[in-house]
Amino acid sequence: MTATAQTPRIAEEDRLRADLYNYLGVVLAGPPDDMMLAQTASLTGDDSDLGQAITTLAKLAKLSKPKTVESEYNRLFIGLGRGELLPYASYYLTGFLNEKPLAQLRMDMTAQGLARAPNVFEPEDNIASLMEMMGAMIVGRFGGPAPLARQKTFFNKHIGPWAAHFYSDLEGAKNSVFYAPVGTIGRLFMQIEAEAFRMSAE
Repeated sequence: MTATAQTPRIAEEDRLRADLYNYLGVVLAGPPDDMMLAQTASLTGDDSDLGQAITTLAKLAKLSKPKTVESEYNRLFIGLGRGELLPYASYYLTGFLNEKPLAQLRMDMTAQGLARAPNVFEPEDNIASLMEMMGAMIVGRFGGPAPLARQKTFFNKHIGPWAAHFYSDLEGAKNSVFYAPVGTIGRLFMQIEAEAFRMSAE
């Protein structure tokens, strides 16, 4: 029996991948509110490195207040003039903002039927948007779920070359407290994804 257009069948593993991409997208797009902190505090991890990082983040979320995390977010990503980190593909790959990686991403977004939300003013190559795009492609939020080959191409072109480096920087950033385990989760997840795509059939 084939899945209908309304209810595409998504493997549980892919739904979990999409959930993690979406979580990273939300928590990197802006500081978490009370509800997001409560949801984060309820997460449980297993004994894997990724699971332990999730457990650490959940413990921090239990102890954190939204105002404190907002201040941390601002120091990391906004700052006076600029934050400690610049979470953009163009910056990581060329040393400058709004460069060729952004232009290539915009072309690929158009081809995939993806568009920047009208109320979002950040360049599309920021880490939060890219995480959200991958999550959307996996579950087919904008049309049918993307086949693995298309996910692999998008990841290898726009995320793989720099995201793990960014997450590593986030782990070690001097202003990172709540966001340090977010960096660990992102780095480990990017490594898992890169390896899975590498092992998948062409």
